[in-house]
This record gives sequence, structure tokens and C-alpha cells, in this order.
Amino acid sequence: MTKPKPTESRPPAGATSPASGDQPNLRNNPQIDAKIDSYIQENPKFWAHVQGMPRERLERTVVLNEVRAAERQQRTRDGTLQRVNNNPALKQALETLVKDLPEAQRENAIAQLARQAGQLAARSRTQEVPGAMRV
Repeated sequence: MTKPKPTESRPPAGATSPASGDQPNLRNNPQIDAKIDSYIQENPKFWAHVQGMPRERLERTVVLNEVRAAERQQRTRDGTLQRVNNNPALKQALETLVKDLPEAQRENAIAQLARQAGQLAARSRTQEVPGAMRV
């Protein structure tokens, strides 16, 4: 069973609606609101375009952004796993670390550990330590 769509109009941007069982209680972040307001002021044509879009199109645009984010995360994860598979020493070290995990969790754990190791390595490359020798 689906809920009927409300017939009332939406409140203006920035307005809060009364808490009810149907509406989620959304919080406002003043810094984010300021960024949004600034962008709207700098891009009035874009804002007019967004305001003119039908609700279904807006909803589908939000979903498309989520799909793109999920695809980007998957590409990053696949690239991380490919780097692990191309480096037998790293692969062996990571498999040793996750050997006690259930089989279903190992690949995710390996990807997470490899990503963190890559981030640490990148961070250490960008930090210059006086008198330190690069290897």
C-alpha cells in the first residue's frame, strides 16, 4: 500500500515543518546553507532552471547523483584491489592480516586496508621531514 501524495505545497527553503510521523526531522547546517545561498546568488540562471524542473525530474537527478557516487566508489575499490593483486607481497601481507575474518568479509577488509595504506603512504610523501632521507 502506498501513501497518497500530499496536496499541500512545500514550505519555502530554510523553513522548518512541524514534526510529524510522515516527515523526517531534517537538520539545518548554517555553514552548508550559507554555501548553498552563495552558490544560488552567483548562479541565478542555474537556480531558475532548478526551480523550473518538475518534482519527478528533481528526484531522478538526486538519485542519479547517488548512482554516480556509488559507481565512483566501486571504481576506486576495483582499482585498489587491482593494485593489491598486482603486488604479491602486499597481497600476502593483507591476506595474513585478514586470515581470521569470515570469507565473506575478507575482500572488503583487504580493500579497506589497502586504501588506508595508500592514504598513509601518500600522506607521508607529502610531509617533508628536515634531515630525513627518502627511500
